[in-house]
Amino acid sequence: MNQIEQLRKWVNESDNIVFFGGAGVSTESGIPDFRSVDGLYNQQYDYPPETILSHTFYRRNTEEFYRFYRNKMLCLDAKPNAAHLKLAQWEREGKLKAVVTQNIDGLHQAAGSEKVYELHGSVLRNFCESCHKFYDVNYIADSEGVPKCSCGGSIKPDVVLYEEGLDQETLKGAIRAISEAEVLIVGGTSLAVYPAAGLLDYYNGNKLVLVNKTPTARDGIADLVVQGSIGEIFSQLD
Repeated sequence: MNQIEQLRKWVNESDNIVFFGGAGVSTESGIPDFRSVDGLYNQQYDYPPETILSHTFYRRNTEEFYRFYRNKMLCLDAKPNAAHLKLAQWEREGKLKAVVTQNIDGLHQAAGSEKVYELHGSVLRNFCESCHKFYDVNYIADSEGVPKCSCGGSIKPDVVLYEEGLDQETLKGAIRAISEAEVLIVGGTSLAVYPAAGLLDYYNGNKLVLVNKTPTARDGIADLVVQGSIGEIFSQLD
């Protein structure tokens, strides 16, 4: 039995699947990845992306943060790909219990997934830092400089910047889902970024599947490793 057939068998037999995904799930929808060879590192800015997307930089140089953020982080034309759609289908069928994602693009929800733990927040949600009024992503995209609230306060995206902690309720939900899962499918992530990568340690089952284009840091502990495009692999799982 090859890897795809084995994965298909586990999926077909289970009604308690959890998916944990990283940037590789979004790149197939045309959203750039930080760490890939053709990712954001090769872009022309005075600072590396991880510096610009830090809490310190946001506070000290908010206008430059937003110049980068609008240009590189808002990919509003992106559409869900085969992986997003398959996961939403499994949830509707009662097979998938939750999606845990490191992505901030909202594509899982756009595909129809409802139980989504967004570890790093979402570009679709933005709040005034003074009065906490909500603003959608189009307001940010269409604004100039530092976006301002009607009350005069600055608006901040609901995304977890470098140096900021994860939302504890989101993290608790993700840990609970992973710890209770029968099948844990990890896709599109190098498993190099903590604390997110450490969530695998909460899995108690014996069907840990790693799906990625390249080897990951945790291949050695997986029960099944499937290398390739996650969209192409998931489209074969009928």
